[in-house]
Amino acid sequence: MTRALVVETPGPLALVEDLGRPGFAHLGVTGSGALDRGAARLANRLVGNPDDAAVLEVLMGGFRGRFTGGACWFAVAGAWGEVRLDGRAVAPYTAVHAAEGSVLELGPASRGLRYELAVRGGVDEPAVLGSRSRDTLAGLGPEPVAPGRVLVIGAEPVASVPLIDQEAAYPPPDGPVTLALMPGPRADWLTAAAHAALFDGPWRLSEQADRIGARLVGPALERRVAGELASEATVPGSVQLAGDGRPTILLADRPVTGGYPVIAIVAPSSLDAIAQLRPGQELRFRHA
Repeated sequence: MTRALVVETPGPLALVEDLGRPGFAHLGVTGSGALDRGAARLANRLVGNPDDAAVLEVLMGGFRGRFTGGACWFAVAGAWGEVRLDGRAVAPYTAVHAAEGSVLELGPASRGLRYELAVRGGVDEPAVLGSRSRDTLAGLGPEPVAPGRVLVIGAEPVASVPLIDQEAAYPPPDGPVTLALMPGPRADWLTAAAHAALFDGPWRLSEQADRIGARLVGPALERRVAGELASEATVPGSVQLAGDGRPTILLADRPVTGGYPVIAIVAPSSLDAIAQLRPGQELRFRHA
């Protein structure tokens, strides 16, 4: 019998994600992939999966699913909240063995925003352009998970479940978060005062934040160059400056090009932290 995770309640949004589909920007396809890549890699490692095995990215919690077809190991990383198996609390950031028929529940996230749930063998959805990731902007990859969805679990990986993992588990911070920032290709479009304001902050994450981009609330940044700009390529972490002077950080499902000037780029080492920011949470920038 094929092992599977049958979703009874997906929560506000549950998506199948792996490490993405790089190399297709020339076709207008962005990389996509898990928004908290570090948490996805860690959850996979805890159950002996390859780093790029597909996981389930659950926004805010409220997930409930039942294991069928056999026993399965799973691990939850990323957001911090109550994880329950058959009504019993289990530890996050830990490999947990679930018997056939066991029910897994992810409660509301008390810290962070996105759970990354790995099952041993990975979520075996059909790949599109070499990836099982859902791209919410382009509509590529597996559909968002709905109640009753049967998520087939892949074959047992070669590696065993580690007996001990040395990764320390800490909940995402609920206070101010500092992100490393590198100059963007249009950094010289800002005035000196706007450059200072960008790093002086403070900024807050607005409610206009998803897998495509995160709009920030803070001081309006003045442009030194007021002309139009032809569309240019973007990368994850690109900080675009809209006409009203408010910045937006482009994320995994961003468009591959954009017409707003990219004044800065969030360093790759800080990108995962954005995935766990909650609306209204304070953030600051430092020079990378």
